[in-house]
Amino acid sequence: MKRGPRIVTEQQQLLTFTRRAMVLGGAQFAMGTVLAGRMAWLSVAENERYKLMAEDNRVQLILIPPRRGWLIDRQGKPMAINRTDFRVDIIPDQLQDEERVLAELGRLLALPEEEMQRIRDDLKDAAGFRPVPVAEKIDYERFAAVSVRQSELPGVAPARGYTRYYPAGAAVGHLIGYVGVASAKDYEKNKDPLLITPGFKIGKEGLEKTMEPVLRGKPGAKRSEVTARGKIVRDLDTRSDEPGGTLRLSVDAGLQAYAARRIGTNSGSVVVMDCHTGDLLCMASMPSYDPNSFSDGIGHSEYAMLRANDHLPLLNKTLQGLYPPGSTVKPAVALALLRAGITPEQSVVCTGRYRLGNRYFHCHKRGGHGHVDMRRAIHQSCDVYFYHYSQQIGIDAIATMMRNLGLGAEFPLPVASQRYGTVPDTAWKQRRFKTAWATYDTVNATIGQGYMLSNPLQLAVMSARIASGRMLMPRLLARSPLKAGEPLDIDPEHLEFIRSAMSDVVNGPGTAGRSRLPLADVQMAGKTGTAQVRNITAAERARGGKFGGEGVPWKYRDHALFIGFAPVENPRYAAAVVIEHGIGGSAVAAPIARDVLTYLYDPAKALATLDKMEEGWGGNIETRMAREAAEWGNRDKPAPASAEAAAPPATTASAPAANAAAPAGRAAASAGNAAAAGNEPLETD
Repeated sequence: MKRGPRIVTEQQQLLTFTRRAMVLGGAQFAMGTVLAGRMAWLSVAENERYKLMAEDNRVQLILIPPRRGWLIDRQGKPMAINRTDFRVDIIPDQLQDEERVLAELGRLLALPEEEMQRIRDDLKDAAGFRPVPVAEKIDYERFAAVSVRQSELPGVAPARGYTRYYPAGAAVGHLIGYVGVASAKDYEKNKDPLLITPGFKIGKEGLEKTMEPVLRGKPGAKRSEVTARGKIVRDLDTRSDEPGGTLRLSVDAGLQAYAARRIGTNSGSVVVMDCHTGDLLCMASMPSYDPNSFSDGIGHSEYAMLRANDHLPLLNKTLQGLYPPGSTVKPAVALALLRAGITPEQSVVCTGRYRLGNRYFHCHKRGGHGHVDMRRAIHQSCDVYFYHYSQQIGIDAIATMMRNLGLGAEFPLPVASQRYGTVPDTAWKQRRFKTAWATYDTVNATIGQGYMLSNPLQLAVMSARIASGRMLMPRLLARSPLKAGEPLDIDPEHLEFIRSAMSDVVNGPGTAGRSRLPLADVQMAGKTGTAQVRNITAAERARGGKFGGEGVPWKYRDHALFIGFAPVENPRYAAAVVIEHGIGGSAVAAPIARDVLTYLYDPAKALATLDKMEEGWGGNIETRMAREAAEWGNRDKPAPASAEAAAPPATTASAPAANAAAPAGRAAASAGNAAAAGNEPLETD
């Protein structure tokens, strides 16, 4: 059945409209409610957030790098301070039209092309957040010229701040270190915005690095009102920074500078230690770098010069240089002999060589010393005596005594690293080489050769412990607790005998008689040492010739060493001197120790002696370094046309010709790797 058309009444239409209106109204109400809730959330709950965002658009917050804490010596003399300076940096993220901006900066700051190239290279390698230094320590006129054009130079950030300054320069390079701009790796560790603040620097080496938490301080802040384009309208307020803490060292700044100068054109280290407290009064390592150059941003040319120097000025020889200690260990060996029951009166006949199996081990005195007891063996440094008696007690007893005196130890000092060398014994060789200890190993070790390696700090500690009779520990920070140490587990009479024999080395018929202190009432005791740096075979010795002295390349010359203390009666200061490839301990190292200890009693006399020496060396440290830099910069320039023009001025003294040899540090580090059976001492001690 077919349905007819549906009839919609007015009432039905009204009902349908009402339902639709209710649905739409409900939807509108819900949307309105959501919008109102969102507006309420933004205006109430999120009020602080958007208020801060709006404030950030209007106000620019700039961190003020904190002033770094000073480093001062034991008497309060500054060793690392801050100086006000003006600087200009570039923020890569904000840099626009790079070539135009760089060209304008070069013109305003009068930058040389080398510096402009350095800036371009740094910009290529820099992360966007890391500021690139353009110029530091500029005068106010150039700073103002950039500041007034800052709106025209997007990304350029002129600032007034502080720069690190080291009054003693290279003399404290390895000890104090230097500061530099934080790297991207530094920033990734904790995302501290201070690390990317222009002008802020962190410790990179030495005490500047290890004592960073003490020296850093807390940053300040400056609020400035800016336009939408970033132009400063006015400064609102400033919160001052909190400077870092002052760090007092145990070091004597005057002695440190003197020792560094006294090393002269040599490569080596001088360490002086207080026998009463363990305070390290001096830790000089030369040649060194000028920390002011690194803190200011060292140039590529200067850094290349340092890396190319065969004397390794970037290596801290005091802590990281390892050397065969040579005859400086003989007092320790003598103490081991005394403990084992060998009396000072027992003697041997030295003919100049000692037969062991089918090999001969030579004494430094070819003709021999004749009858030698323990006292004479020490002050004449007779090798044959120690060859003979060391075999009776064995290497383990000797190694125990050496470790008791500080050799092979790593000391609790605020330094990044220290190499502790080797004090070999039977267990060490078995563990290292999977082979048994041999008698010839003992013969070599007993004169500080073979596998024996130590650093200059360890030698100074050994000297201080023999002098004081206590387990002294070195101290570098004046605030750290004193560790004067318990008495050594050594018979006091044995120590007194060794100290007396070491006095004879300098004040009696010993090997360092020319190094007596030029003081009426103070005497120095000590022990010289000469350590060869390469294996000398019997065939080479049979052929004759020169092995480790004058006439051979610098890198093959013997190291010169000396340990000592003063005064003899009541020791107050102990010292160790190591001169790389210095040939003879008595000729080179002992005189340096004499002059350094003289400075502690009579600075004027010591300085007068040094001034005369520096005239012959071509000037003081700064003068010589400046000349080396100039020569390095001119190395690729064509030679003068005439011989007269090529000749140096008659008044200029050049460094020793041996300075052109291979790296000292590498030779020193490899010295202990020579075959133990072949290390034979040479003519001097």
